[in-house]
Amino acid sequence: MKWLRMKRIDADLERELCSDIELEEAEQRDGGLSPDEAHYAALRAFGNPALIREQARAIWSWNWLESLARDLRISLRTLRRTPGFTVIAILVMALGIGANVALFTVVRGVLLKPLPFEDPDRLVMLYECCLDENDTAGHNVVSPGMYGEWKEQNQSFSNLALVKDSRVGLSGSGGQLPEKLASGEFSWDLLRTLGVQPALGRDFTQSDDSPSANGTVLLSWGLWKRRFGGDRGILNQTIYLDAEPYTVIGIMPAWFDFPDSATQLWTPIYHDWPPELMTSYNKHMFRVVGRLKPGVSAAQGAADVSLISRRIHNERLSEPWVFKGANSRPLLEHMVGDIKKPLYLLLEATCCLLLIACLNVANLLVARAAARRKELAIRTALGGGWLRLMRERLMESLVLSAAGGALGLVLAAAGLAWLRHTRADMSRVDSIHIDGVVAAFTVGIIVLCALFSGLIAAFSSSDKRVLSALHEASRSVSGGGARARLRKVLLMVEVGLTVVLLIGAGLLLKSYERLRSADMGCITQNVLTLHIGIPDARYAKGAPRANFFDTLLERVRALPGVDAAGFVTVAPGQGYWGDWGFTIVEHPPMPQGAVLDAIKRWSDAKYFAAMGIPILRGRTFDDSKRLDAANEVIISQAFANQYFPGEDPIGKHVNAALEHRVTEVVGVVGDTRYIIGEKPAPMMYFPLDDGDETVGTLVIRSSHNVEQFALPVQRIVSGMDPDLPVSDVLTMNQLLGKNTSDQSFNATLLTAFAALSLLLAAVGLFGVMSYIAAQRTTEIGIRIALGAKREHVMRKMLMDGMRPAVLGLVVGLAASLEAGRLMGDLLYEIKPLDPAVFAAVSATLLVVAAIACLVPAWRASRLDPMQALRAE
Repeated sequence: MKWLRMKRIDADLERELCSDIELEEAEQRDGGLSPDEAHYAALRAFGNPALIREQARAIWSWNWLESLARDLRISLRTLRRTPGFTVIAILVMALGIGANVALFTVVRGVLLKPLPFEDPDRLVMLYECCLDENDTAGHNVVSPGMYGEWKEQNQSFSNLALVKDSRVGLSGSGGQLPEKLASGEFSWDLLRTLGVQPALGRDFTQSDDSPSANGTVLLSWGLWKRRFGGDRGILNQTIYLDAEPYTVIGIMPAWFDFPDSATQLWTPIYHDWPPELMTSYNKHMFRVVGRLKPGVSAAQGAADVSLISRRIHNERLSEPWVFKGANSRPLLEHMVGDIKKPLYLLLEATCCLLLIACLNVANLLVARAAARRKELAIRTALGGGWLRLMRERLMESLVLSAAGGALGLVLAAAGLAWLRHTRADMSRVDSIHIDGVVAAFTVGIIVLCALFSGLIAAFSSSDKRVLSALHEASRSVSGGGARARLRKVLLMVEVGLTVVLLIGAGLLLKSYERLRSADMGCITQNVLTLHIGIPDARYAKGAPRANFFDTLLERVRALPGVDAAGFVTVAPGQGYWGDWGFTIVEHPPMPQGAVLDAIKRWSDAKYFAAMGIPILRGRTFDDSKRLDAANEVIISQAFANQYFPGEDPIGKHVNAALEHRVTEVVGVVGDTRYIIGEKPAPMMYFPLDDGDETVGTLVIRSSHNVEQFALPVQRIVSGMDPDLPVSDVLTMNQLLGKNTSDQSFNATLLTAFAALSLLLAAVGLFGVMSYIAAQRTTEIGIRIALGAKREHVMRKMLMDGMRPAVLGLVVGLAASLEAGRLMGDLLYEIKPLDPAVFAAVSATLLVVAAIACLVPAWRASRLDPMQALRAE
């Protein structure tokens, strides 16, 4: 109500003041003064009415709000008078704030926001470690036998659950095509461990999780909507996964995407794997999720299961793959993987960009304050308080920051939408969205930016020498030197930050270029890869599997335009997949429990020629040897160098004792990389004709457009088995690009931020030079009038502008030494102090700075001295 009475109170105050002044005038007239003299005498005696009004309002509780409203109106009027300045300042702030808000939202959604499970801080992922002295901090997958020991004997966890990611083929029905889906397998109590329930239907029970039970499956919300139209009638219906019947018992919530965002369905793990494997201590294939008991720390839990592992290891010294210990890390940390450091690096880059934006706006405000110095001096002379004027400057800065923040929030929302679409594979991508916390963060950033930019500008115009300011001519340099120095210091800091961003971006770009150009050991141009898997239930081990792949390869090779085709379980760049322990029959026996190990692959005889992998010694597989007679192995060069140093491996025998398999080495082939960026590891290839394998990658090479073969191959597969899906149809270049998407994303974003900072630095440098030239117009005019050569004037102005740029470059290069060191583990085959990157950034910065300085310097040298002096 008090606010509604403000106008009436103001009117009462005005009537009171007028009445008092009139009474004073009457007294002065009674004293013999004329009416005009009496009026001025009354005002002198009474005092400043405006000051009295403010003093009266100061005791009203709403005075502060009225003052803010008045400052806001003044700021808006002032900014409207200079639309160019206002638009530039808002855009600069929008870029800085928008980038910061977007990256904060990503970091919060992926790294900081708790997992949507019950008491997520008590959830950990457990690993086996300490197979040897170099594996003390390993995060190795767990054997099912060791998991059983942990679950039965531990004292620290309220529950442990077993998890494995997998892939299954969903058979077509109702006119739909079959498709390959990412799936999850877990023990029946995983959802209880996480504290999650299906949105529809029920969870697995212990009876579901056994080899003798009927198959049951939980569907993801997305698969239920996409494949089954959101029909609740799918519950208790049968679908076929890898040609086996499974009953749909539940639909998981829309947000549930464990163990990763690609997972489409879940099945019970003990039902899907044979009992003999699920008791093995040497088959490391699974992950273990644990829920700590209240009051138990993660370190205590890991120590508890480590003691169990040590005891089991000592009991099984003859078995080579029983680990000695265990460790753990928070489930959240496991799920986000290696993306943590790159995200924090990008967030730091956006902070640098925001600081550069604030420095730019502060520079603009300092120049604006210098141009309005005489106006501010007049207002001070008329009684305007310094604090009041500073408050107005801060309000201007707040208006600019608020407008920039609003626009930045829109830019951030657009950027996040792009990110969710482009990086749908990112861990926890569905958690990235703008909410109340992000809005509060945005408000905080706006206030900080307003204070930073506004205070610098306010203190730069706080010179209290009012009389000297009033005496200054419009083009005088008096009092401008300090402000010019301030702007140069701000610019130096801005350039230094820009150099750090440019060098960081340069290092990541060069690292990415090295990564993409890494020699994979095979042909990567004009090669198509297709993932194909046949179900165990339909294709028994032995002849049925071998015959299927023989027929497939025969028909694919017969396609017109196909130069070569082959089949391998895992193509170069597709990942590790697995290894085998072995001994070499011709070498001396190894100590008890010790074995060698190498990556395992299966391929047909013509795969090496199809991929351009050279046969260095020996030969490829003998096509006449099939099934049990296919007892050959081909090894890689790294395998030969590591395990057969100084000897010919051809004719030697490799004994994979745990697999009950002895094979003869018949060839040595060139090394390939199992993942781009990793060094070639020892690898051994077994013949596909042994009939063991069911899943792998078909590779096709052609001198023409290789992607044209995708549809014909799918028709061939469908003709052989209508229920078989063909998935992951990618060229080798697309496959490698997919594997380097994280590095590409990091380098692209950091380069964009660096480019923006370079643009802002160039704009800032241009503004500083233009300001200096305007302030020194009279001086330059006098110099030219007295005979100074225009070339000398231009050189002097150019050097004056380049000085802060060069100083900023030196500061930035020094700071980049530490920044490069921190980025070291993100770089591939380049050093953090790469001379080429540092030289390129220095040259680029100097060229851009010279161009930014050249235009104002040229304009200054072209001044007409008569016009400059006449303006004075």
